[in-house]
Amino acid sequence: MHVARELPWTCKHLPRHTAREVTFLSDFADQAVVLPVIAVIAITLAAQGWRRGALIWLGVVIITFGLLVSLKLAFLACGHLLPLRPSVISPSGHVASAAVVAGGLTALLTRRYKGVLPVAGLTAGLIGLSRLMLGMHSVPEVIIGALVGLAGAAALPSLAKPPPSLRTARLFAVVLLVAASFHGMHLPAEAALRYTASRASRLFTVCRASPHQDWRTSGEAPRISSPEP
Repeated sequence: MHVARELPWTCKHLPRHTAREVTFLSDFADQAVVLPVIAVIAITLAAQGWRRGALIWLGVVIITFGLLVSLKLAFLACGHLLPLRPSVISPSGHVASAAVVAGGLTALLTRRYKGVLPVAGLTAGLIGLSRLMLGMHSVPEVIIGALVGLAGAAALPSLAKPPPSLRTARLFAVVLLVAASFHGMHLPAEAALRYTASRASRLFTVCRASPHQDWRTSGEAPRISSPEP
């Protein structure tokens, strides 16, 4: 199950083969792929003797994801109080994840920190475009996700400092193997966040809205639909 949005471009407006190709690209940034990649990078760094780098890598990624999840919950639960609704319902986790992982991996593999932001930005742009074409996010949601991911990618080099001599070819090969192994799988992270936000909005009075204002019962709410095969 995926969240389909009433946006100009969706799978229904794309040729079937194009939709498959766009979905193939987008799936590389799904949490089912990203989380194992993050874990294997940390394990590989520690196994090669750079425990500080592994801890900083995990710390930066966790903080980046934590910020993104906080923004998602805030917009999902209380977004109807903000003027950005309905343009922003849930910032893109795919874009944020792709940016911070691609930027961090670039720093580890090349040791050239000047290339971190360009690579992270390019990756965020590609994944962001795929999310827009699939109708999963709006432009503001993609931009917010990109900014969060770029912030994490930019923080990593300054915190980790230049890495020691690493067997980068082995690291790259392991990352490719894990990404390929988990590609096509999906985690219901968005559904869990929507459920959590719905419960939170009932607990906090400030986030409550009258029925005609509540996006969960209005026509602005995203609908759940299955993607075309």
